[in-house]
Amino acid sequence: MATSALRRGATAMLEGLGSRRWGYPPRLMAPVVEQLGPIRALGWFAWNMPRYERTLKSLGAVRTHLLCLAISLVNSCEYCTYSYAYALELAYLHEHGRLFPLGERTIGTLRGLPPAAARHCLIDATQRAGLHVDARWLDRTFAMALSDDRRPTDADDVRIAHLVRMFGRLNTIAIASGIAPDEAPTPLNKNHALKRRYAQLRGAAG
Repeated sequence: MATSALRRGATAMLEGLGSRRWGYPPRLMAPVVEQLGPIRALGWFAWNMPRYERTLKSLGAVRTHLLCLAISLVNSCEYCTYSYAYALELAYLHEHGRLFPLGERTIGTLRGLPPAAARHCLIDATQRAGLHVDARWLDRTFAMALSDDRRPTDADDVRIAHLVRMFGRLNTIAIASGIAPDEAPTPLNKNHALKRRYAQLRGAAG
């Protein structure tokens, strides 16, 4: 009984964190608690989320979401691929006032391609979006995610290596749980006007 109550409490805390930050309770939180256990799950997020937030602040939303998306593609995680593709779309529209060259559903189809093909398509789209510096970060992230040797060689690599480890765990749990894709894990998910504008522009483009 106590263990069950602790599990429910930990899940409620993590879902509440998602609701406050992003406007929805992420479906991934319950599987994380189930697989790691409630205490370990809370400790895992307490360790990883501040580092993730520092990366988000340092690199910006577009670049960070691109890197998380790349890692999730390499790991073939439907849940995180869709969620971070949508977060990328909203961030790019918010910052640049136009659509990213690939929609989130088209990006989702890259998950079934060989890693080299997915890497080429996403880097090409990033360059066409005018994000040439981000494309170099993206290329390095693919290389590190696909490598057995993930030791960082400089300060930028330290951030990438953390994301590779963090999303490696999240991707594994999401795949094992078989959960359906969620909303965008970004505060922009609460910007309903932006989401309506994105849907209208993407609908017209399609």
